[in-house]
Amino acid sequence: MKGWRIKLISLIIVYFAGFATAIYFLAPEPERRINQPVRKGCVYSSLKSDEVVQSFNKGMHQCVDFSKDAAWRMGKYLKQKLEEKELQGDS
Repeated sequence: MKGWRIKLISLIIVYFAGFATAIYFLAPEPERRINQPVRKGCVYSSLKSDEVVQSFNKGMHQCVDFSKDAAWRMGKYLKQKLEEKELQGDS
C-alpha cells in the first residue's frame, strides 16, 4: 500500500517542477534600465538566429532522410524474410 503513495508524491513533484519550468520560460523578461549594460551568455552572443534555424533545419532533414532509409531497408529485409518463410513452407 505504501508504494502507490510514493509514486503519487513523485508524480506530483515532477508535474509541478515541469509547470514551474514552463512558467519560468514563458514569463516576460523584466525591463532593464537604460544605463544598465546588456549581459549575454557567451553561447548566445556568438550565435545568430538565422544560423540556428539553418542548423536545426539541416539536422531535421538529415533525421528524416535517415528515417526514410531505415524504413526502406527494414521493408526490404521483412519482404526477404517473408519470401524465405513461404519457400520453407512449400517444401
